[in-house]
Amino acid sequence: MAAMTGAGLRRGARGIAATCALLILASCGGGTFFGQTREERIANQENPATLARDARRNRTQSSVFDLFSNSDDPNTTIEVNKYLWAASLDVLSFMPVQNADPFSGIIQFGFAAPPGGGRAYQATVYVRDPALDARSLNVALRTRSGAAPRETQRAIEDAILTRARQLRIQDSRL
Repeated sequence: MAAMTGAGLRRGARGIAATCALLILASCGGGTFFGQTREERIANQENPATLARDARRNRTQSSVFDLFSNSDDPNTTIEVNKYLWAASLDVLSFMPVQNADPFSGIIQFGFAAPPGGGRAYQATVYVRDPALDARSLNVALRTRSGAAPRETQRAIEDAILTRARQLRIQDSRL
């Protein structure tokens, strides 16, 4: 086996460097925009919310304690006030719950007449904030013939807020 000269080593190093550069460039492919309009390029881009959701899905937990860490992005996490949630279920307990999603804060109730009342109502409650505040609660009430009177809707919201405050006071005594 003949010993390599300095020129041979340089040629070999250049060949290896060129091969590495080609491999790096080849691995960057796939994102070509040739032949696409500006609108098509914009439509193909992913938005930050999709990227954050996919990152959370693909994230692997390194230990059991990582399950209890609060590493969620506050911009994508929806928090619901537990007192407003429980008070809504308590005040409207005469109605059947059709759908409840504690992560988005929406409770849908079916038609039912209140105790001692003759008119049946259907309600959708939206708890949209972690604060125990009137702005955090939105109640949509309707009858079989259309929208319920605004006064009735306001009375239901007030009853839910009052019950939520009572539940909070009970928790603070414990």
